[in-house]
Amino acid sequence: MILVADSGSSKTDWRGYHQGNIISFETKGINPYFLNAQDIFKILSEVKELENLRDRVREIYFYGSGCSSPDKHEVVSNGLSSFFTSAFICVENDLIGSAYATCGDEEGLVCILGTGSNVSYYDGAATRDGNHGLGYLLGDEGSGTYFGRKMLSSYLYGQMPKELSLRFKEMYPIEKEEVITAVYQRPFPNTYLATFSRFMADNQNHPFIHTILENGFQEFIDVNIKDFKDYERLTCHFVGSISWYYQDILRQIGAKNNLHIGHILQKPIEGIFQYILKREGLPA
Repeated sequence: MILVADSGSSKTDWRGYHQGNIISFETKGINPYFLNAQDIFKILSEVKELENLRDRVREIYFYGSGCSSPDKHEVVSNGLSSFFTSAFICVENDLIGSAYATCGDEEGLVCILGTGSNVSYYDGAATRDGNHGLGYLLGDEGSGTYFGRKMLSSYLYGQMPKELSLRFKEMYPIEKEEVITAVYQRPFPNTYLATFSRFMADNQNHPFIHTILENGFQEFIDVNIKDFKDYERLTCHFVGSISWYYQDILRQIGAKNNLHIGHILQKPIEGIFQYILKREGLPA
């Protein structure tokens, strides 16, 4: 059996292939910046469907956020190998997986706008490292964490319009002290912040929300995409829930910046899975 995984900080999408049969399942996010090998083993152990499959798995191709250095690769690889004891394991960052899903074997820019954000140039075979992907404290422009932080701060500072503030309070009956504790003292502050970005979905046509979305996408373009001198020549692909749900606004801001936007995928897992099957010579 072959398993392919695409992981963000919030959740991991899996596809499996065995003798023409395809399985799909989901686990919690696996990000080595927040988890160690024992944590990863525990996450996998909680998935009942895996108990009967773990010994059959022979190859795992894992693409995840936070997997951008050899030591982080090792954390994920050790966690996976402790559960799938008979499998060959390949760990890469989520950008190369997203490139397989959107570009295939063609050149392009690959952007992630999910819980976090990142961008890379893909030459048709490999991604090139850049000055991006600084995480939720220093970067993540235009991400769920970024927009969730905007929603929270505007609400707590009393800057949110009254009608929106009332809706926000009804959806999230929180107090300042609770937020401070969650952000500064509890695990996974990035995913906690990102949950508040969901408020924008039903209110994106409100001028206040619309402006925040426009400004966030513009900041992502200014800081990340325009760092590539030939960005106007390249097709720019996006993956992730933020780019998917707000793609109309994203395309509008992209057009203003002369971006050639190609695919926008909510989840890249299916594209990655098909790419791996094709590369391995297996029928889709």
